[in-house]
Amino acid sequence: MSRKFFFVFLIALFSASQLLFAQAEQRLKIPVNKSVAYFAASAEEEDSDAPQSIHNNSFYRESVRLTKLAQDTYEYGDYDASAGLAEEAIRFALLSDEYVAEQLIGEAERLLKWADSNNMAARYPGNYNEGKNYYEIGVAAYSSEEWAESIDAEVKAIEILSTIETVRTATLPSQYTVRTWAAVRDCLWNIAGYSWVYGDPRRWRELYNANRSKLPDPNNPNLIEPGMVLDIPSIRGETRRGMWEAGRSYQ
Repeated sequence: MSRKFFFVFLIALFSASQLLFAQAEQRLKIPVNKSVAYFAASAEEEDSDAPQSIHNNSFYRESVRLTKLAQDTYEYGDYDASAGLAEEAIRFALLSDEYVAEQLIGEAERLLKWADSNNMAARYPGNYNEGKNYYEIGVAAYSSEEWAESIDAEVKAIEILSTIETVRTATLPSQYTVRTWAAVRDCLWNIAGYSWVYGDPRRWRELYNANRSKLPDPNNPNLIEPGMVLDIPSIRGETRRGMWEAGRSYQ
């Protein structure tokens, strides 16, 4: 195989690697924070419009730098030097793929730990099991050094598990079961002050007006009973759904 043909072959392989990284970056905005000072210093001036994760991926940036050098030497007719630089570009492109796969596995693992700690397997079994399955496929592919397969599987895992996380943390409760005064000092004033209700006790009238017919004495907002289920109306367009659960994280 001529050195000229070998160079063209290597550049084609590298282009495929660049496409793989770009596709993962386009689908998921996940910051990758690993940095190697030497490669950062040797890389050419970066495009300010490039995604931050590309800026932080030193292996990818070094592969880009080496590819440009390989193309320049190729144009000058130094095929031996060009092929050598292209080989290095491919080596760093593969390191980039490995690095991206590692970062994605870490993010998918974080989401799984969050899901486990919040009992998401029981609440969203379909999404949880599908996401975990893709995560395990990605880990197995990573162990076999099949970076492209690992990246593809982990991207799918993150997309699925992120859906659960978004629904779980972004949705506020629409109902609340009154607890005892002795235990938590529940009254409309204090309930309205809970962060996942209104975060402002002065909003107690919103609760009163929405639940007046449920009270033992509709004309007495101070009389509420433990076990009563209060409706929590949306007052700022916030999304609310389901019963309040102790220990659940709300935003």
